[in-house]
Amino acid sequence: MSLNLRIGVLLVALFLLIIVIHVLKKGKIPIKYSLLWFISILILFLVSLVPNTLMLIADIFGFEVMSNMIIGVFLVILLFISISLTIIISDQRQKIILLIQEISLLKEKNNDK
Repeated sequence: MSLNLRIGVLLVALFLLIIVIHVLKKGKIPIKYSLLWFISILILFLVSLVPNTLMLIADIFGFEVMSNMIIGVFLVILLFISISLTIIISDQRQKIILLIQEISLLKEKNNDK
């Protein structure tokens, strides 16, 4: 892995870390949702600091150019985050439906009195 690519991945990881910490401090996201981002940042740090492991994985999967492997790692991370956020949204949707039903029952009970 070239030095420029390692530095680029490291800078992206640092940038993401700063953004996630900033958003956490402002209270925009809960800690449990930020863990997804911290895991992704950790993977990026490991990729940039231990490139030999990534080269071995790239050889196993048949990548000829390391930058293609990095793009693949980014895509896998984004897929993981996307699936996790879809699960979170589905859970929130179920909670909203339950709340709407409970409010409707309370309104009906209140109107009967």
